[in-house]
Amino acid sequence: MIRAFTRADTAQVVELWHAVGLTRPWNDPHNDIERKLSTQPELFLVCEDGRDVVGTAMIGYDGHRGWVYYLAVAEPARGRGLARDLMAEAERLLIERGCPKIMLMVRADNTGVIDLYEHLGYAVEQTRVLGKRLIAD
Repeated sequence: MIRAFTRADTAQVVELWHAVGLTRPWNDPHNDIERKLSTQPELFLVCEDGRDVVGTAMIGYDGHRGWVYYLAVAEPARGRGLARDLMAEAERLLIERGCPKIMLMVRADNTGVIDLYEHLGYAVEQTRVLGKRLIAD
C-alpha cells in the first residue's frame, strides 16, 4: 500500500535509507524529513507491507518541474514492482498538479538504477546539476 508519510514512519524510513545506501554524512535524513514536512508533506510517500515501510519517494513540485528524491525499496521487497508503483504514483500526483515534466537525480555511483528508470521511460539528459550548500547539517 502506498500512502503519505506520517511522523510515526520516521525510524523505519531512516533505517531503510541507510540500508539501501541513500544517506550521506552531509545530508542528515532527519533534517531532510523535517524540511519535507514543512513543504508539500502530502508528496512524501511510503510503501508499506503490513506494518513495515518497504519503500519511499519524496516528491516536489516548484511550478516548473517535478522532482523525485529518496526513491528507495528495501532489498527483500525488490522485484515486486514497488519502485514502478511509487514512480507511477509520483507521476499521477504531479500530473494532478499540472506539472509538465518530472526529473530525478541519480548519484553517479548508483549506476544500477539507471536501467530501472530507462525501463520506466526516463532518459538521461545532457544537463549538469550544480549545487551549493546553504545550511550545513
